[in-house]
Amino acid sequence: MGPILLALADANWRRVVAELAERPDEERLCASFELPVSKSSRTRHWRVLREAGLVYQRDAGNGLYIRLREEDLDRSSPGLIQAIAAADEFGA
Repeated sequence: MGPILLALADANWRRVVAELAERPDEERLCASFELPVSKSSRTRHWRVLREAGLVYQRDAGNGLYIRLREEDLDRSSPGLIQAIAAADEFGA
């Protein structure tokens, strides 16, 4: 659980997870997220989220896609996704 909490400590990472939680069965192109960070920082964001077990990542040509690991997270940490989404709504 430590890596997950560390990943969720960053507001940008929480926002990505919250956006993915809106449509958990869909993949999103990483470039589709509006993040106020450089390209190299974005690469780090995806790595941290992936290594924490929050997202699956798939390379497809020049694109990088991510999807929330909803089933895994619900099994290991019930209610976590809903708490992240609720916190994002309140700007936490």
